[in-house]
Amino acid sequence: MKVSLFITCLADVFYPRVGKDTVEILERIGCEVVFPENQTCCGQPAYNSGYHKEAKNVAKHMIQVFDQSDYVVSPSGSCVAMIQEYVHLFSSDEKEWKARAKALSEKTFELTQFLVDVLKIEDVGAALTKNATYHTSCHMTRLLGVKDAPMKLLKNVKGLQVTNLPNKETCCGFGGTFSVKMVPISEQLVNEKIAHIEETEAEVLIGADCGCLMNIGGRIDRLGKPINVMHIAQVLNSKEG
Repeated sequence: MKVSLFITCLADVFYPRVGKDTVEILERIGCEVVFPENQTCCGQPAYNSGYHKEAKNVAKHMIQVFDQSDYVVSPSGSCVAMIQEYVHLFSSDEKEWKARAKALSEKTFELTQFLVDVLKIEDVGAALTKNATYHTSCHMTRLLGVKDAPMKLLKNVKGLQVTNLPNKETCCGFGGTFSVKMVPISEQLVNEKIAHIEETEAEVLIGADCGCLMNIGGRIDRLGKPINVMHIAQVLNSKEG
């Protein structure tokens, strides 16, 4: 099975290891992974800020980049959710683009969603002896609707103990441009999130969206908390017993 990797901006610039782990996981289970080099930002920052015309131009580019892909897989529920929004950017008069946007949305998946729902794999042979908790990002759970897949995969990581995160449904305060425009509110939200993480006594916070992990991890560092932050792709590619 041939899979195109959609790396996303944050993984490309700040978390390249996440991209590498994603590729290694997919290759280990038998996928052929290709990387379309013309891919760019999915357009979510512009879209969420109300610049829909600019987001539409990005959408057209991304549709063209991935037109010939059999499957598109990304280590970001948030960015995959944005691709699902592409179809709404085009009017009823733009039938061709609307159809191409729909076709892309139907073959684009977040990593854990692809593993569990498409390939029917719940055990990728990972091992990590740690106490952890899992942050459910807003876009991935509420917009993309991916809730169970990450937990099914984490349940089969040898040695990993996952404690349920209190108030897991609340936002971490990132929200893309929200964290820039609404700093005091964002700071309060992330502080509350970290307090709940501490309640679990977890050594590791796991998440599936780099934006959330960057926000929470950055605040953890500033507060000097002894909590490691890992993307789920890093966990699923771990062999530490």
